[in-house]
Amino acid sequence: MTGAEGPEHPFARAVRPLVDAMGGELLAPAAARADDVVLSWEGAPVVAVRLPHLADSLDHLLADLRRRHGRPLAELGRKEKQQVVRQLEERGAFVVRHGVETVAAALGVSRFTVYNYLNREGAAPPAEGP
Repeated sequence: MTGAEGPEHPFARAVRPLVDAMGGELLAPAAARADDVVLSWEGAPVVAVRLPHLADSLDHLLADLRRRHGRPLAELGRKEKQQVVRQLEERGAFVVRHGVETVAAALGVSRFTVYNYLNREGAAPPAEGP
């Protein structure tokens, strides 16, 4: 959101790290669709936020965790993998259809192992959709 539109508004710069962390996109308010969130500053629209599709959010969460750990998640030790599962569970990763399978593949473990990690933490296993 810079260039032809002029310099980025300070409010847009302030929310950019949050939007980037969510895997969203900042747009000019005029480019907003009905399902985008338009943020205003002092009563004037400043920036629109396009949120990622829920399925894309899980991929974004996994990519963020790979970056934080500095290596593929499958290379982590058991304790680290358990922490990753706990973090993903806290962020709602297992409400996404095939979330357990996606996480299991990223960690290089079986679905059964992911369920064991979830149960070990005292969390209820995620519901699997049809």
